[in-house]
Amino acid sequence: MDFILNPWPWYVSGPLITLIMVLLILFGKNFGMSSNLKTLCTIGGAAKYSDFFKIDWRSFKWNLVVVLGAIIGGFIATQFLSNGTPIDLSPDTIADLKALGFSNPSTNLLPPEIYSWDSVLSLKGICILCIAGFLVGFGTRYAGGCTSGHAISGLSNLQIPSLIAVIGFFIGGLLMTHFILPLIF
Repeated sequence: MDFILNPWPWYVSGPLITLIMVLLILFGKNFGMSSNLKTLCTIGGAAKYSDFFKIDWRSFKWNLVVVLGAIIGGFIATQFLSNGTPIDLSPDTIADLKALGFSNPSTNLLPPEIYSWDSVLSLKGICILCIAGFLVGFGTRYAGGCTSGHAISGLSNLQIPSLIAVIGFFIGGLLMTHFILPLIF
């Protein structure tokens, strides 16, 4: 039971991801979460407004199972397989987050300073959501896919554009963490 309640080690989760990627390659499929949003928008009628959404969404419906699995898996993991132990953060990270105003940074995956309804529904929270949503949407479209698609599917297919995109994701994450996040909080 202890194995179920603790995070799975890399030597279990890594081969499972590899198995899924091998199966996707064998069946000629590509993995990526942003393609699900495109499929959902197409189902909702977005093709009336943009040629980008003029696709045969039925050929992508298999990928919607990935979204459903992520939602169900996340729910099961948090509700039934979590043992409540603190998040394993380095002491330096905890000190940095406390300096930014986070009260208990290692106790919650979703800090209330960002994800509580009071924070989200404030002017600052709405601005952050709108700007972040625009940047994620623009970046995903500009890069030709999302982080999961490029980092997992693209790199496993040895695609140079995915390598460039992943390097860009890491650079963007470092810039956000060290320069922009301190300005927001």
